[in-house]
Amino acid sequence: MYRFLLTPRWLALHVVVLLVIPAFVFLGRWQFGRFEERSANSERVTANIEAPPVPLERLATPGRPVREDDRFRKVTVAGTYDPSHALVVRRRPQEGRAGYYVLTPLVTGRGTAVIVNRGWVRAGATADTPPEVPPPPTGQVTVTGRLRPSESEESSGIRERSGLPPGQVLLINTDTIGKGLPYTLVGGYVELTEQQPRPAAAPVPVPEPDVGAGGGLNLAYGVQWWLFIGIALGGWILLIRREVAERMAAAEGSDGAEAGRADAEGARTSPR
Repeated sequence: MYRFLLTPRWLALHVVVLLVIPAFVFLGRWQFGRFEERSANSERVTANIEAPPVPLERLATPGRPVREDDRFRKVTVAGTYDPSHALVVRRRPQEGRAGYYVLTPLVTGRGTAVIVNRGWVRAGATADTPPEVPPPPTGQVTVTGRLRPSESEESSGIRERSGLPPGQVLLINTDTIGKGLPYTLVGGYVELTEQQPRPAAAPVPVPEPDVGAGGGLNLAYGVQWWLFIGIALGGWILLIRREVAERMAAAEGSDGAEAGRADAEGARTSPR
């Protein structure tokens, strides 16, 4: 009855099932791994945002990149702004509006400085029109903000290019920006959240990062892929049972027809 399972058509179906099941297992495990990774990242970022600020020099120094574990950690740093080397960062929309981030070095003394992202300003009338940027406060200031690693093409998805108007960049990369400065920049930059004294006018603050659902979609996708395993196995078994039932019905019908022909033959040959 089950010899049909060795026919070419059914062998091909067996191969498909044997291939898709490990594929679904792999995809499910990959999604669960992404869920754990994103959940851990979400928890780490949330903890860093909610933690009390620490001095910048504890987490960032010249020549040392910011650790991933310190991303968005609140820091404090004191110094004086250097508006002569200020920059704006292109292609930084906020709340659906085109604009720029405003970068200003904060000189901390001892020949070092840190790039401070003071916030967002609206774009000018054209791509080459300089935006209106409120000046930074003069004198000594104390900045509190979120520590961020330097950006790269890989981490930001933004492609660097030359030929930009003076004072404009595409990436907040301290290695590149620091080449033209008379002091050494610490690794990473600070995304300003508060400063003392407060200026009369300032760029719009950059919103807190959206930590999302911590990979909840990845968890749902992982469960979905593993449900597909049950569907594949169930469908395979269902097709086999249906084929068996059809063959049994055909065999019973054939037996009934043979019996009917035998009865008819017997009736014709029996004496009256």
